[in-house]
Amino acid sequence: MAKKKKAKLIVDGRELELDIIEGTEGERAIDITKLRAETGYITMDQGYANTGSCASGITFIDGEKGILRYRGYSIEDLCEHSTFTEVCYLLLHNRLPTLEQRRHFSQLLNQHSLLHEDMRHFYNFFPRDAHPMNILGTMVNAMSSFYTNVDLLSIREDVDMAATRLISKIRTTACYAFKKSIGHPVVYPKKELNYCENFLRMMFWSPVHNYELRSDHVRALSVLLILHADHEQNCSTSTVRMVGSAHANLYASISAGISALWGPLHGGANQAVMDMLAKIERHGGKIQKFIDMAKDKNSSFRLSGFGHRVYKNYDPRAKIIKKICMKMLEEEAAHQPLLDIALRLEEAVLKDEYFISRKLYPNVDFYSGLVYTALGFPTNMFTVLFAIGRMPGWIAHWKEMVRDPKARIGRPRQVYTGMRERQYVPVEQRV
Repeated sequence: MAKKKKAKLIVDGRELELDIIEGTEGERAIDITKLRAETGYITMDQGYANTGSCASGITFIDGEKGILRYRGYSIEDLCEHSTFTEVCYLLLHNRLPTLEQRRHFSQLLNQHSLLHEDMRHFYNFFPRDAHPMNILGTMVNAMSSFYTNVDLLSIREDVDMAATRLISKIRTTACYAFKKSIGHPVVYPKKELNYCENFLRMMFWSPVHNYELRSDHVRALSVLLILHADHEQNCSTSTVRMVGSAHANLYASISAGISALWGPLHGGANQAVMDMLAKIERHGGKIQKFIDMAKDKNSSFRLSGFGHRVYKNYDPRAKIIKKICMKMLEEEAAHQPLLDIALRLEEAVLKDEYFISRKLYPNVDFYSGLVYTALGFPTNMFTVLFAIGRMPGWIAHWKEMVRDPKARIGRPRQVYTGMRERQYVPVEQRV
């Protein structure tokens, strides 16, 4: 057995040996579990950019090389050969399904796609202009009242059924929220359609508008959901784990993840990209003007869709979405102006030393909004689509966490910088 590698830390003249943990892909971490107990010190890492909160076997990212893998499979292979349903199964079970397993899983997704009819009444109490993400988070949390076997103890045995319910019902919940926002009747799923086909039909079919499914649209949606299915310990996934670490039930944990995803720095970024492209178009498509604004240190303007906390190379998801976007929009004349602006903007940025030196490459959000728009989705549904795609990843992480014997309730420390102890002054003596 190979000897464990150690790191040495000198604190107040005392030498401390810390274990070095190495992952299967060569990632290394210094284990500081006993640091505070033995030295009285903690580490400071704003935003946890250098802090490992857990060991996980779900997703691997190499930000320097632009690599993304789910359970060992490259994102390129999964997008090329698999469906979103297969990837859901992979994330939950650590293996790609056989033909029979895929058939059975698809049947379960259809079987559990309906919402409890009592839940439909909830929608009546939301304002018509309520954001779909607000409705989505609320409805997911409410599901724990209808499906009670979701606490930590019971779900250990039934996590797969709970996962199937959530993955299936979130698309139905999202479609109902959209139909509510436009004042249209809800559309029920059809058992003969697959996951993405059902989703598109529930979104866009109505009694007075027969929506025709297109295979290229179905495939594009499936790929985009795959690309968003997981991304290691991002803000929303970490939130799901943090809330779940308190033994909150699965639905409450997922609802918290939805709330975290809603932020414009996370799931709302592709909507910001579309707003930016539209703004550039309104200003005559003058790209250089906006590039100069982004480079001006006195300007608050930033180019949306460029740069990533992890990737210091071209985001592999962006490459795939760009291909889909080009293929879909080559015959969609109505969307060509924004696509043209996006292409010219990307070309200019990738030639500019300012952005090159800062490794600001297009990320997953840069082209995804263009594809969603071409599919017919309004911008307020973009983050909802992100949540639907990320659902299997959230559940996989929650499942992994509750089954980890080393898991503990999340409890970060802080360095206090407030006032020192003060004497209390009675109200009549205060000045």
